[in-house]
Amino acid sequence: MKLQKGDSVKIVRGKDKGKIGKIEKVFSKSGKVLVEGVNQYKRHVKARSPRQRSEIVTIGKPLSVANVVLVCPKCNLPARIGYKVTHDKKSRICKKCEQEI
Repeated sequence: MKLQKGDSVKIVRGKDKGKIGKIEKVFSKSGKVLVEGVNQYKRHVKARSPRQRSEIVTIGKPLSVANVVLVCPKCNLPARIGYKVTHDKKSRICKKCEQEI
């Protein structure tokens, strides 16, 4: 997967289209990413004991990798990711500005 934790991404599709956020967690097997402050849903949690209160909590759900695009830290534009191999070291590069990410 070309995206990593801590990358800044822009949402391309869905209810939060156009928002920008950082990746909190990457689920590589399912091809999804969890972006902070995006795709938030409310969930009702029932009290499990008499002392605990019932409440409504806000949780973030993962988005498909196809619905996000990386924002290059150098040119601040949404860009595709490529790879460059130099001296047995593989690094990610921005396809627009050709700079290493």
